Amino acid sequence: MSTKQKNNQSEQMKDSKFRELFLHELKDIYWAEKHLVKALPKMAKGATSTELADALTNHVEETENQVSRLEEVFEMLDEKAQAVKCDAMEGLLSEANDILDDTKSDTMVRDAGIIIACQKVEHYEIASYGSLVALAKKMGHNDVARKLEDTLKEEKNADKLLTELAESEVNDDAAQE
Repeated sequence: MSTKQKNNQSEQMKDSKFRELFLHELKDIYWAEKHLVKALPKMAKGATSTELADALTNHVEETENQVSRLEEVFEMLDEKAQAVKCDAMEGLLSEANDILDDTKSDTMVRDAGIIIACQKVEHYEIASYGSLVALAKKMGHNDVARKLEDTLKEEKNADKLLTELAESEVNDDAAQE
């Protein structure tokens, strides 16, 4: 597809329902990421494993960068960075809080629960960013898609790290408690 055809495609999508869907989903994940920045430190503080606490603490900084990246995406689209409440993330974070409230502190069982809660969040983010990348490409916003792909890669790496932590130490120790 030529540059002229891509520009035409992008212009045709400007006021479409498809673009509205894309923007709504972008606003949804923006809300989700902003709330995750607030929730991750609490989960890190509740972790027993130093490795898990460190991974969650590092992910706070990465998530802050993802919020900034989303703000850049809004700017690239000539849109105001705006959040729309994400019911899914609200529910996932509520579940994470329940795990912290319902499990004994300083236990690997709690850590196993934290990992489960965090992986649910990561999988939601992976699905969201994967879909946003596909929609951006369809609209001819390849520059936006590339930015969103950067975040998608980070979310997949975070999920992989959580799996490794669970399999290397947490689950074995939790099963012994």
